[in-house]
Amino acid sequence: MAFALTGARLFDGEAFADGFAVVIEGKHIVDVVGATALKPHLSTVRLDGGLLAPGFIDVQVNGGGGALLNEDPSVAVISTIASSHRRFGTTGMLPTVITDDPGITRAAIAAVRASQAAGLVNVLGIHVEGPFLDAARKGAHDPNFIRGVTLSDIDMLASANCGSVMLTLAPNRVSAEDVAKLVSLGIRVSLGHSDATSHEARAALAAGASSFTHLFNAMSQLTGREPGMVGAALADDKSYIGVIVDGFHVHDTSLRLAFSATPQKRFMLISDAMPPAAGGPASFHLQGRTVTRKDGRLELPDGTLAGSNLTMDEAVRYCTTRLSVPLASALQMASRNPARFLGREDLGVIKPGALASLVHLGEELNVRQTWVEGQ
Repeated sequence: MAFALTGARLFDGEAFADGFAVVIEGKHIVDVVGATALKPHLSTVRLDGGLLAPGFIDVQVNGGGGALLNEDPSVAVISTIASSHRRFGTTGMLPTVITDDPGITRAAIAAVRASQAAGLVNVLGIHVEGPFLDAARKGAHDPNFIRGVTLSDIDMLASANCGSVMLTLAPNRVSAEDVAKLVSLGIRVSLGHSDATSHEARAALAAGASSFTHLFNAMSQLTGREPGMVGAALADDKSYIGVIVDGFHVHDTSLRLAFSATPQKRFMLISDAMPPAAGGPASFHLQGRTVTRKDGRLELPDGTLAGSNLTMDEAVRYCTTRLSVPLASALQMASRNPARFLGREDLGVIKPGALASLVHLGEELNVRQTWVEGQ
């Protein structure tokens, strides 16, 4: 049955408009029309103000609502993570499995595939973060599991059959030839957790890598004589850049400089969320280590950051209130840009033919309601 959403300001992924209604039938948007032009018999949901925008897409979410994919790679855990973050506007996500035993990675891929078969349509694929990383920039990843890539790893990723597959790797630990092989098999290679030189990062980009994982964090920094991975990311004009905007991972000034150095259409807001996010407890166990939330910051006993307590709506608000990012750009970073990164032209926009995955935001950009494929 078709219905129309009306009564809110509209952001269609590119621009704002007033006085329009979004007509939904089944999973898709079938029309965007003036509210006064709606057919009389059409069922109407009046939103009573606020902003209707494309739903948020998070390409790096490890956990939420008390659940962690690495701890229990199952359909039940993925369902908990997805439903917890949906309350904060995330209508599409890549559940993320970090560096671990190969059996955990295989189980996580199988769980994502089973989740999609079970109808969790907001699960768009999987992000495999590691284990092909640089131990010098391990962050919270367990160095005991960091290793080189093998042909069996490539075969496993290529046969995932679970939607989009994003792989974070270190360009100084994985050859450009292997990067090109992975990309040729449909895997979206992201560069991160690496002390690579800018030359090594650029070689991976030339081989087909298409994004950088959490800019500034766990990567070689920009200096006067060596641009590092940060410099390579900001100087490139095609790849996408994930950023964690929570006030802990990156200084506000560094973020403002990054946003001014390269087009904002290249940035993707990510949560890098862990179990405390989206309503979870204040502490959890990560591969036998205790991670604790302290004043909003998640850290290991030695003070190392271990993911975040962030939700995507908080990231959008942080951009607009703390970083002076225009609202349109912040919303694009949360939806349109990651949709483009994933090659999903049916997401991140409000237009006829697109999937009806939407978020209704209040005046303070708090989430009032979400729809995922019309539901």
